[in-house]
Amino acid sequence: MAKGQELESVVGTHARRLREAVEDLPSDATEADLRHRVEPILNGFCRAAGVKPTVRDEYVVAEGGIADAVFDQLVLEFKRPGTLESSQASAKAREQLVGYMESIATSGRHRRLGGVVFDGHHLIFARLRDGHVGFESPRPADPQTLSDLLWWLAGLIGTALTAENLARDFGTDHVRSREAIAALYSALTRAVLADPEGMVAKLFEQWKLFFSEAVDYQEAFGGRKLDPLKKWVAKAGLEIHTPEEAERFFFALHTYFALLVKLIAWLALSRHLGPRIGAPLFEELDKASSSELRDRLRKMEQGGIFRQFGIENLLEGDFFAWYLYAYGEAVEAAVRALVSRLEEYDPTTLRIDPDETRDLLKKLYHYLLPREVRHNLGEYYTPDWLAQRLLDQVDQEFFSNGEAAVRRQRPRIDTLRWLDPACGSGTFLVLLIKRYRELGDKLMLSGSELLEAVLQNVVGFDINPLAVITARVNYLLSLGDLLEGNTGRITIPVYLADSVLLPEIGHDLESSGLYQVRTSVGVFAVPEAVFAQGRLPRFCARLEDAVQTEEPPETFVNSVKDKLKLSAREREGSTTPLRALYRQLTELHQKGLDGLWARLLLNNFAPLTVGEFD
Repeated sequence: MAKGQELESVVGTHARRLREAVEDLPSDATEADLRHRVEPILNGFCRAAGVKPTVRDEYVVAEGGIADAVFDQLVLEFKRPGTLESSQASAKAREQLVGYMESIATSGRHRRLGGVVFDGHHLIFARLRDGHVGFESPRPADPQTLSDLLWWLAGLIGTALTAENLARDFGTDHVRSREAIAALYSALTRAVLADPEGMVAKLFEQWKLFFSEAVDYQEAFGGRKLDPLKKWVAKAGLEIHTPEEAERFFFALHTYFALLVKLIAWLALSRHLGPRIGAPLFEELDKASSSELRDRLRKMEQGGIFRQFGIENLLEGDFFAWYLYAYGEAVEAAVRALVSRLEEYDPTTLRIDPDETRDLLKKLYHYLLPREVRHNLGEYYTPDWLAQRLLDQVDQEFFSNGEAAVRRQRPRIDTLRWLDPACGSGTFLVLLIKRYRELGDKLMLSGSELLEAVLQNVVGFDINPLAVITARVNYLLSLGDLLEGNTGRITIPVYLADSVLLPEIGHDLESSGLYQVRTSVGVFAVPEAVFAQGRLPRFCARLEDAVQTEEPPETFVNSVKDKLKLSAREREGSTTPLRALYRQLTELHQKGLDGLWARLLLNNFAPLTVGEFD
């Protein structure tokens, strides 16, 4: 299939051809006239896009029905021009399409089908999911709607970005996944045992520090609870015998899942935004040399790739980038196998069926780990139906679809703030974004207005590093086409932070006026002065830049005082702790142990800096 900019161009060209074909239809045109104009253009689009559907014309379904055309998983039904302007005829067309789709789904065992009724003037889009057909309202046959028809056609032929497909290709039953997890586990074990004070060991320790806040190791990996884990780990061709080995295995597994999640995010952004803004395309990874591949992965892990897409904090040099410090042939082979298969996926699914991809990554994680192991780890994820029920109870009017109730939400969209203080993979956040988008459509808000409202008002915290990455990417995927018109830089408001044990300021002689942050490489003491008036993000960015460029301590301290506009009293009280903090991070940098500590500070203090919630 054509990719990136090429596919965008093919869609645009053929959407214009479709528009020209239906614009000059005579007033007495028949269904057959419309079909004879449209079908050759659709077939030409498939050839130009490099997709090869099985096309079945006059397709006989159960009970004697005949569908006009079936392109793999897209059922296309033509009607005489103008038919859909009649509500009675429109309802009959919907009923007919439901019958065709249900029959085809049953005979072909499809869980997922798309359907379109087209009368030359309007189109009605339909989706079949889990045995139920849902319809959109009729849309005019303008260039945007005709483009959507072509995106649907392409997306329903390629490999859909769904949890089921990802589980099939990247679950632990597949040899590709087993080899990747085994390569990561072996690389981790070698690196930790060879250099207990090295970067890999320190990142592992920091992960354990966060992970232990949510999981009691002795409870999760002790006694009989280790037995089901041993059996399951054997599927990856590995053996574990001790809780310590179990910890390393889970760090390797979390790294595998995190890497897959990051690559999915890059794939989705690349296909939809990359060609327009000149950002790095995902498909270039597969052709990269060994050194180029490692360099691009490093840029991805440091967040640089995503910053080129305008997203500041999707990745921040997290714990799961350790594999770059233990890189070798086996790890490279594992990465290439993931990239090669992911390249065949089509993120158009995100456009075609947003509900299908809602909290996509939570479902994938469920497929990766058996329930007994997840529950031993204390991992219980809220099902969507229960999350939605709770949201309805929290604010019934916000989720009401009555016309008057919807109108009353206009000012609340900008001001009503929601926080999930233990967001996991982002179930509540994703449902809230869905509701904001529904209200935006009904109230005819611009994409930029809606994007700003969501980013300001839908926020999550979690202490599990894997959950935070997953929630951020789910958040990103839920924003979808709201990102397409965005020209600024955005921060996804999901933070690696403890919403219960907030950072506290010291009160004794040594710690007075300082916040203490415990990490695997020591305690960081942060002056209270850098928090006032929204200074912390600027301070952390300045700290990170200075460490990377190895500025002299006094230059750093003076620049912070000037850039943050500290008062005379603040300057006097912060000089010594600022110098000590900078030297502490500089020493880590010189030992090769930097990369995430300034970002860690920014996240850790989020509960104190992101404001209040309703």
